[in-house]
Amino acid sequence: MLGSEAGVVDADVYQRILGEELRMLRRRCGWTRKDLQRQLPSGISVQTLATYELGSRQCSVVRLVELCLAMDELPQHLIARVHQRVVVDEPGHIRVNLRSLAALVEPHLEPLRRWAEDRLRQPGSGEEIRLELGALYRMAELCDLDPAELVVLMRQLR
Repeated sequence: MLGSEAGVVDADVYQRILGEELRMLRRRCGWTRKDLQRQLPSGISVQTLATYELGSRQCSVVRLVELCLAMDELPQHLIARVHQRVVVDEPGHIRVNLRSLAALVEPHLEPLRRWAEDRLRQPGSGEEIRLELGALYRMAELCDLDPAELVVLMRQLR
């Protein structure tokens, strides 16, 4: 809701995006949830970590700071990424820069590159489009990527 009505925060969207960011951060560390659990001073369970990552359970500020510090991330940077995703992208959509996608050279991203080239050839197609998240999930499957990783890639290319 944020963005359509100033000051209104959709807690469910924020929680889901926060969970995705926590999961991506953990994976960048190369850790399983069990590995992360071992790094935490509190007695948090692996199941609780999973519910945070799925966005089905709210994470307290203190717990969020603890998780971030264990993964060598400043909490304010994580929150800024979450906020950017919630505010900039319309819920259910992501902005995609077709020209940047068409320039990809990584072999596993070939389906994305071809798709972007085809879209750019269509009459009246601009360089930036809004893509529904359902389509993004299918694209992630084609490239054998986690959807959250593909979202990060698309944002980096904007």
